Amino acid sequence: MFTLFLLNLQLINISKMDETADNKRKNTIYRVTIVGTVVNVLLTLAKLLAGIVGRSGAMIADAVHSLSDFATDIIVLLFVRLSLKPSDCDHKYGHGKYETLASVIISVILIGVGVGIGYENGVKIWDFYHGVVIPQPHYIALVAAAVSIVAKEALYWYTVRAAKRISSSVLEANAWHHRSDALSSIAALIGIGGAILLGENWIVLDPIAALLVSVLIIVTGFKLLKPGVDELLERSLPSSVENEIMELLNNFPQTQDPHKLKTRKIGSSIAIEFHIRVEGETKVSDAHDILCRLEAAIREKFGENAQIITHIEPIK
Repeated sequence: MFTLFLLNLQLINISKMDETADNKRKNTIYRVTIVGTVVNVLLTLAKLLAGIVGRSGAMIADAVHSLSDFATDIIVLLFVRLSLKPSDCDHKYGHGKYETLASVIISVILIGVGVGIGYENGVKIWDFYHGVVIPQPHYIALVAAAVSIVAKEALYWYTVRAAKRISSSVLEANAWHHRSDALSSIAALIGIGGAILLGENWIVLDPIAALLVSVLIIVTGFKLLKPGVDELLERSLPSSVENEIMELLNNFPQTQDPHKLKTRKIGSSIAIEFHIRVEGETKVSDAHDILCRLEAAIREKFGENAQIITHIEPIK
């Protein structure tokens, strides 16, 4: 909690300065993540207490899930700071892929949590049908599950909107982790409610619902993992984006025949490489001016941080 206090002080100090685009982006990620961290800490403690007092294994497992959210928040805070470091002699394309690496780590954690929940509840189902008695939970656990659903769904929308606004894959991954916790709480709510209202014969609703949700969590994890892995493996941008780039190049005056287009994503920015042809008699200074205007047009459409590499060839 002392660390969270220091981070909040840091955000206040930064906000007093003229912010660059990177600082604004970093501050948004920090602010959203810190809000999530505080909520996750409070929810974890509340659900753990409710699970112990209310004799609910589902609620204790849900508290552990919230604890995993807290762990991913810490990963976000550490890796985003690294990703926004300026270029240096060892990283001439910048450090943007630290953010991608963080999103991959979060996705793997999400998959691991889903597998863990599925295994644990599969064992409970097996035990139940072999005569093992599962304790009946109390209403305090039901209330905790309901509060968790509302809080985590609110966190999901708060985080995912910020992620889309600043194009942050790591925030988007963290948003889905919030939603997975809400789904886990829904499973706990159904199971706990069934066990309380329907009697001991229906206690098995808890592990069955949690098992189904664990499948959804794993699927979500893989959906988030794929784009991160694609970026780390230098996958090209979607064909729709490349078509937009080619359309811009083809329509730009004083240039012809754009070809050998190569693209990739680097954190929140993109890298574009292509060859272009100009008239053979064009002076070097004029060709340079043409390319400067072309690069400005590309950055206006695809972001100021777009990294562009061009090669000029004469028109034969």
